[in-house]
Amino acid sequence: MGKLISKLQREIYGRLFVDTNPDHRASIFLAGTGRSGTTWASDIINWHNEYRYLFEPFYPQKVSLCSRFRYRQYLRPGNRDPVYIEPAKAILTGRVRDRWIDSQNRKLVASKRLIKDIRANLLMYWMQANFPGVKMILIFRHPCAVANSKLKLSWGTHLGEFLGQDELMEDFLHPFRRELESASSDFDKHVFLWCVENYVPLKQFQRGELHLAFYETFCADPRGEVERLFAFLGRRMDQQILAHLKTPSTMTRQDSAIVAGGSLIDSWRKHVAAEQVKRSVEILRLFGLDKVYGEDSMPDMDQAYAMLRTS
Repeated sequence: MGKLISKLQREIYGRLFVDTNPDHRASIFLAGTGRSGTTWASDIINWHNEYRYLFEPFYPQKVSLCSRFRYRQYLRPGNRDPVYIEPAKAILTGRVRDRWIDSQNRKLVASKRLIKDIRANLLMYWMQANFPGVKMILIFRHPCAVANSKLKLSWGTHLGEFLGQDELMEDFLHPFRRELESASSDFDKHVFLWCVENYVPLKQFQRGELHLAFYETFCADPRGEVERLFAFLGRRMDQQILAHLKTPSTMTRQDSAIVAGGSLIDSWRKHVAAEQVKRSVEILRLFGLDKVYGEDSMPDMDQAYAMLRTS
């Protein structure tokens, strides 16, 4: 009976909502590589159900509106092709209704939107250029943790999606072509994927345009990380959110790498060999991302911000 009620609630909230504010600036866009904590972060932002929640709207295999987007689309900021502009406009202004996108929404009458996507890191700067004022958040998690989690779920690496985009290769990835093409193990490919999806937005955005959030810091310093996030969003820190932080998302709990009583930060180390950790740092070093994550589990936030574009 409980599952039936839950299903009915999803159908009601996913279909009968009213989005009252067509201003794209009423949207928050939360991105990150898959398995990096985007769902947990969205739960934190929307803990009080203040936002209409749009789930993975730029997933072309699930959303017909975006069927002409690539699986991990890169667009130059000056691209004004209606094929891309119109779907993005519909999403960012809330003028979209879709069973997939609205499947996790719980807000019946909404004037603000939280949009979460794990395949749109390379679209973020294009969106900012064409829809200025959308709050942009990029969440990070150690690449070894991400690679381990994806391997457990048999997720694909999709490096060919990058290699097949000439503008992306020309603008950012040409120096890494040989390494991307020669990546052999699935673990290495997932680390390369992590690098590309984080390197490109770091090189595009300036400080102040993009908020960087960190999975590990949500675990180790929840108050500090939430205060930073909410300050960026212009929201007041509510003490009740700290209790909510103690519960990772359902998707996180489903990861068998996380066990009761174990560390959310270090749980991946039981499954990743020391040689793989060293290899991941070698890959990170190609992109300069070894300054952000290394063999230690914790990130260097200052170094991540230092990678942002200065002019």
